Amino acid sequence: MTLDYSDGVAELKGILLGNQSRAGQRPGIVLFPDARGIGHHAIECAERLNALGFVVLVADLYGGGHTAPDVAQARELMSELRSDVARWRARAEAARHALAQLEIVDPARMAAIGYCFGGTTALELARSGAPLRAVVTFHGGLASPRPADNSNIKAKLLICHGAADKLVPLTQLAGFADAMAATNVDWQVQIYGGAEHGFTNPEADDPEIPDHAYHAAADARSWAAMLSLFEEVLGMPKRRNFG
Repeated sequence: MTLDYSDGVAELKGILLGNQSRAGQRPGIVLFPDARGIGHHAIECAERLNALGFVVLVADLYGGGHTAPDVAQARELMSELRSDVARWRARAEAARHALAQLEIVDPARMAAIGYCFGGTTALELARSGAPLRAVVTFHGGLASPRPADNSNIKAKLLICHGAADKLVPLTQLAGFADAMAATNVDWQVQIYGGAEHGFTNPEADDPEIPDHAYHAAADARSWAAMLSLFEEVLGMPKRRNFG
């Protein structure tokens, strides 16, 4: 179902997966999609998490549920949002807050995950000091316009990264590791040999999307690593279909 919420500037339309008629509170996960906006891959991942018992909000990055039909427009929308860090973080926080307000969500057991630009967005939300227990990025950008804010992170971080990623090279990962080593944050990095940018998404094999490729082994291993972290910090809900 569509969940309408606002960041005070834009009216946002996320996709909520979680049956609100069921009793009891469950862990909530904000899922930030890639730079194209809400699409099949993000929804499919949210459905898998919901089937495990999590309440999931696929966040609207651009307002009005707007998506980009091609790479050029995705880059334009992404660049516009990230040009204003305060607004970018507020857009991400609006999704977290909207999910936390739902009666079926335990606001003390929340996480954020993201893919590509969505992973970078999840990290910026963490850097704002958001009350999250875990943040997981999949082939996300790791540089930040405000690296000093790493010390604000309250969540445990899991960075899932492809060793063959040309868009976020290992030099950027090394810089991120150096920055995180100067903090008290609980963080970990998993690197998958041979995996390129977009390794979790079968759509990445599209020849019109350069420097992207699906990698089945990295996809499966990173998903398992995420669930392991969730079990540690959120507690896995009972495995039944929550709809």
